[in-house]
Amino acid sequence: MKKLILITTLFFSSFFLFSQDNSKKKYLVNTIAFYNVENLFDTINDPKTWDDDRTPKGKDRWTSIIYEKKLKNIARVIADIGSDLTNSAPSIIGLCEIENKTVLNDLIKTKALENENYGIIHYDSPDERGIDVAMLFKKNRFSPVSSKTYPLYLSKKNGTIDYTRDHLLVSGNLDKDPIHFIINHWPSRSGGQMRSEPNRILAGKLNKKIIDSILKVNPKANIISMGDFNDNPSDRSIKPILNTVFKKTKIKKNQLYNPMEELFKKGYGSYRYRGKWDMIDQFFLSKNLVEDDNGLFFLKAGVFNKKYLINPSGKYEGYPFKSFAGGKFLNGYSDHFPIYLYLAKEY
Repeated sequence: MKKLILITTLFFSSFFLFSQDNSKKKYLVNTIAFYNVENLFDTINDPKTWDDDRTPKGKDRWTSIIYEKKLKNIARVIADIGSDLTNSAPSIIGLCEIENKTVLNDLIKTKALENENYGIIHYDSPDERGIDVAMLFKKNRFSPVSSKTYPLYLSKKNGTIDYTRDHLLVSGNLDKDPIHFIINHWPSRSGGQMRSEPNRILAGKLNKKIIDSILKVNPKANIISMGDFNDNPSDRSIKPILNTVFKKTKIKKNQLYNPMEELFKKGYGSYRYRGKWDMIDQFFLSKNLVEDDNGLFFLKAGVFNKKYLINPSGKYEGYPFKSFAGGKFLNGYSDHFPIYLYLAKEY
């Protein structure tokens, strides 16, 4: 397993010098991020979905002016994630709570992101609110080979279909190394955590099925599953079903490494509810990314919680500075903090 002892202060683009076993080697580092952007809707009413509130005449008075501010704020955050180390926006960013491809195109055209050369992978999901998951990727760093959605089949009490977000699988090459990304937004806790848990357990089983199908073809596949799972690292939908561990030295065959579990145990969180921090935004990594000495390997993970993303005052002081509350646009960002990790590769 690679052990990085020191990161030098000299860097350019995304290349770094690390001290390893008293020898200096050159590494290429990519930021991988995930962000629940809290209802990034355009202003146009879609008659097929429940987006009426987010229109100029809807309850939220979602005007073009507000929409442009929301885009600008989210773009600022994306451009900033991981830049302290890489001096660049993330190479890969998974997103959820986006309405359609139009908002993604508008997002990557903002001033903060227009020079980042982002490509988009997006599919419309059957979710009744019209929110989807998606992935942005830097075209000069990641080359997509295939992408596919996996529907999650849920039922309401009356037997009708409960439409929700698909799981998105994107496979390709990151700096020429094969890798698979799964973007998730699992069913919410509406109705209570325990009452809604069976739906997330089904989501966990679907995620496990996707991951196992990849590992069956290649047991050493590089896989990162990321998303808003609406459950914490030790909950039933995650730890027992996905077989996750938080100690890199404890990973066995077919287990996944969850770097966010250790952070959660230390008191960090990506979402706050009734004064309690939850780590419902997480990454799960295949064994190869943690132990492989030849190719991409995991460096570190974190919650992106810079001061400007924290509500400065009022009843929700200290919470993520959300963009909308009480029928008003607050000019904030999201009710979630983004999460990120670094992947390194000897260059």
